[in-house]
Amino acid sequence: MTDKNILDIIEKLEKLSVLDALTLVKQCEEKWGVSAAAPVAVAAGPVAAAAEKTEFEVLLVGAGDKKIDVMKQVRAITQKDLSAAKEFVEKASEATPSSLGSFPKDQADKMAAELKAVGAIVKIA
Repeated sequence: MTDKNILDIIEKLEKLSVLDALTLVKQCEEKWGVSAAAPVAVAAGPVAAAAEKTEFEVLLVGAGDKKIDVMKQVRAITQKDLSAAKEFVEKASEATPSSLGSFPKDQADKMAAELKAVGAIVKIA
């Protein structure tokens, strides 16, 4: 591959939405049998330093007033069909939040912001 081809690919990747980037990562992981998760370092002695949290769980606590918009956003994030997204959103509550999964901090923040933008009540744990 030439440098121009690589630069073209990078340029296209920069234009992806968070949801498209997430889908791309999942498809690459499945195709090549790899994980995009950061590798875990092995402690060099009996006392390990406290590990920094790298994965954050995105929790849907409620749909707010715009339930249909929240269902559409959940469907886009999870790639679930409409009925599964509806059930997922309807089950979410303060007592039993629904988990969208664990993601790196930046992805978790972006997903939470996208969900909040359509009226969802979201927590990151």
